[in-house]
Amino acid sequence: MHVTPTEGVDQPTVLPASRRDVVLSYIALTKPRIIELLLLTTVPVMFLAAQDVPPLWLVVATVVGGTLSAGSANALNCVVDADIDQLMRRTSRRPLPRHQVSTNGALYFGLALGVVSTVWLWTLVNPLSAMLALAANVFYVIGYTMILKRRTTQNIVWGGAAGCFPALIGWTAVTNELAWAPVVLFMVVFFWTPPHFWALAMRYREDYAAASVPMLPSVASSDEVSRQIVIYSWVMVATSLLLWPYTGWFYPAMAITLGIIFLIEAYDLRSRARDTEDLSIIKPMRLFHFSNAYLALLFVAAAIDPFVK
Repeated sequence: MHVTPTEGVDQPTVLPASRRDVVLSYIALTKPRIIELLLLTTVPVMFLAAQDVPPLWLVVATVVGGTLSAGSANALNCVVDADIDQLMRRTSRRPLPRHQVSTNGALYFGLALGVVSTVWLWTLVNPLSAMLALAANVFYVIGYTMILKRRTTQNIVWGGAAGCFPALIGWTAVTNELAWAPVVLFMVVFFWTPPHFWALAMRYREDYAAASVPMLPSVASSDEVSRQIVIYSWVMVATSLLLWPYTGWFYPAMAITLGIIFLIEAYDLRSRARDTEDLSIIKPMRLFHFSNAYLALLFVAAAIDPFVK
């Protein structure tokens, strides 16, 4: 579908690309920064599942397979969202809006990564982990990107479930079965996603409005968005404590400490957003950046817990 860029959105200058630029563009399609966060919710769970240091070869195999699977989902997301990416300042410099990669090239690249990742995980890890990774891929591309994203303000609430699967994959890679502990961590990421992403979307709400994407901050007041963020933050912190019966003292101590700090940040955002739409006052990126640290530290705490007596 062809969409004419809206007036006022600076379009990037398209320059001839060298082979190196093309390679880097294909890498950019996989959104490496997002993959880093996904791996931070995979590897620590492997330590928790093993209650020890998991075999290095298994960690490497799981990380490589997970990276390829997430890269596939992200590349296919870029293909589907190419028309709106060119309308948003935050995404206008991605490879497809800059025409550094063809649409077909990106499509085949994403599909190839999906096939390779599934075969890799099935062969070197186990079929259950492979199927979970494939399910996450399909749900992100079809469920979130193609169905939910442009139709409902709850898009990231349900669509964000795709980003929760690494917790399950890390566990099943070690145990070859599901259990309550990884489901708890799955739900932690599920409830973490709205506060995390809505804080970012507040910063770029004009982008989403220009692209007609009903992300909550682009259609609701900052007061309402911050209220929703506080609600999800409470549920997230409460959910994180459900892992307590499966751990020692270290994880719950960290979960409580990190949770208190997160709630303080959420309430501070709520306070700043009550009577203004001025982003320089609301400062939503403050919560966004801490949310990244929160999730990483929480999962690292789960990995360290078995070693702390």
